[in-house]
Amino acid sequence: MIKKILFQDTSFRDGFQSIFGGRVFTKDFMPAVEAAVAAGITHFEAGGGARFQTPFLYCGESAFDMMDTFRKTVGPDIRLQTLARGISVVALEGQPADMIDLHARMFKKHGMTRIRNFDALNDVNNLIYSGQCIANAGLEHEVVVSMMELPPGCTGAHDVDYYVKTLREILDANIPFSSICFKDASGTTNPHKVHETFKAARKLLGDKVELRMHTHDTCGTGITQYVAAIEGGCDGVCVGRAPLSGGTAQPDLFSLWHALKGTDYCLDINVEKIMEANMITKECLKDYEFPPEALAIDSNVIFSPMPGGALTANTLMMREAKTFHRYPEVIRAMTECVARGGFAASVTPVSQFYFQQAYANTIIGPWKKITEGYGNMVLGYFGKTPVQPDPEIVKIASEQMKKPVFTGDPIKNLEPGIPKATKLLQDNGLPVTEENLFIIGAFATKGGNKGLDFLLGKGKVAVPKKDASKAAAPTAAAPATPGYTTGYHIAVNGMAFDVQVQKM
Repeated sequence: MIKKILFQDTSFRDGFQSIFGGRVFTKDFMPAVEAAVAAGITHFEAGGGARFQTPFLYCGESAFDMMDTFRKTVGPDIRLQTLARGISVVALEGQPADMIDLHARMFKKHGMTRIRNFDALNDVNNLIYSGQCIANAGLEHEVVVSMMELPPGCTGAHDVDYYVKTLREILDANIPFSSICFKDASGTTNPHKVHETFKAARKLLGDKVELRMHTHDTCGTGITQYVAAIEGGCDGVCVGRAPLSGGTAQPDLFSLWHALKGTDYCLDINVEKIMEANMITKECLKDYEFPPEALAIDSNVIFSPMPGGALTANTLMMREAKTFHRYPEVIRAMTECVARGGFAASVTPVSQFYFQQAYANTIIGPWKKITEGYGNMVLGYFGKTPVQPDPEIVKIASEQMKKPVFTGDPIKNLEPGIPKATKLLQDNGLPVTEENLFIIGAFATKGGNKGLDFLLGKGKVAVPKKDASKAAAPTAAAPATPGYTTGYHIAVNGMAFDVQVQKM
């Protein structure tokens, strides 16, 4: 009997993130969503992750409005899925318990069906409360084991035994879930290891648990990973569709369909209708700039696992900062950052911690400046890393940041967020709605609150469009700068900067 493999279309979330940094106007792609539904696709990634942040930060739009429009476009029966980062949910930093609960309730309210929930450290303690909140809100909880390939010579985690151990910890913690996903944001896990992991997971779980895999095609092995996973017992995968597939994005739907020909597996699709939907998507995005790095394969990430969703943003930042010629050095430096940092999976936010530290090590000098995210990670402020970080790096981080090692629960270390958000809204004469409370909480940083800026009409617009006249926001948040503009958040010498790059 031929087994039909389930698939989630990630074009309109991870595809956007991997190619455009998530900066796409809602009105531009909804006709493509409608066409995809007409072609028979029933499961979409519709938000979360960086596609919660970027509408507010760069499109002059509310992510909640985007999700409402997505739901209205697809109708009531389509599964809409979002991405959450454990205790950070969709925020810029770790969130207190009240905000984690509010996140789940707001995403249910705004039409979502399932939330895929991961922790980059594979610290199961970071998935317990967040997963319970998702289930309590009436959403499907897809709990995640995060994967990647370790740099050459490194051992102690990210092998089959480690992934099975993490899965057992999830089961032992009694985290409620509707499905389980093995997520490889960098696309670097060896396909044989993928196969053996799924065989072991299927043996542990039996036949009734839905097993899925997510990867990127960044180093060119995405389809091979998927075939290996499917042959090992995987039920469903994430795929993109042209022009939002391959390279830094997900493996292509048609490529997998083709790879499964003649096997005991298939994708149940109408090829002609999906071809038509792909053409409509291409037409919708014809005014957007596709960075060349997003479309290419970079085998160097096998040694320094850089996720597809982060690679392009970082190379563009370096190009505009006139340091792109040092990109190979940064990637080589990232290998050491992973090797000495405790082996947390290279997925948001840890992927950026690795890259920022590698960038500082390249530009300033090795370990002359410990960046905030990397330092807090090795000191334990995000949870427990898979293995102990290098003691020398921990000592350097503690001395530079003047902070001790932390071994407690990161959530319990945070004050409730709703009272502070309420006061900030009241102080600025803004309505105290649940949506506004979450926006304020999600964008709270030491440098200010970009959520407040958005609610006050001071947001920026920076979308990668070829024609500046078409790059104006569909809302009145802020006028677009003349010319093609793109925004970046970069760190130089330990200082953070928001940079606008303009192409006249």
